[in-house]
Amino acid sequence: MSKDGKANAALFDDAIQVNVRSECQAELVPIIAAIRYAENGRAGREYGILHERCPDTYRGQAGWCAATVQKNYDRWVKAGSEGEFISFLGARYCPLDDPRDRDGLNQHWIKNVSHFTKKFSKKG
Repeated sequence: MSKDGKANAALFDDAIQVNVRSECQAELVPIIAAIRYAENGRAGREYGILHERCPDTYRGQAGWCAATVQKNYDRWVKAGSEGEFISFLGARYCPLDDPRDRDGLNQHWIKNVSHFTKKFSKKG
């Protein structure tokens, strides 16, 4: 990913290979990249992952994000694929009722991730 330099691009690619099934990569990789741009987190929080078990490294953040996107994609498909996947994901990844969101920024997550996904998607 160009935003984070060559070394982190390799870590991003590894996170994708390990955590996203090959048949889902064309659809999910642009979303994962979009999350990086939308979150725009500092070092160790690049993807906005706040879970205490997530390593505060670029690879840890990218891997946790990729796994979260894959797992939620599977849940969305199992539930009937109703509505937009990014909206489904946003309700879990960046919920509006998160008490840590004191400034109300989570309300912009779905719009921002959707915007960047279109930018990074070969379809859009």
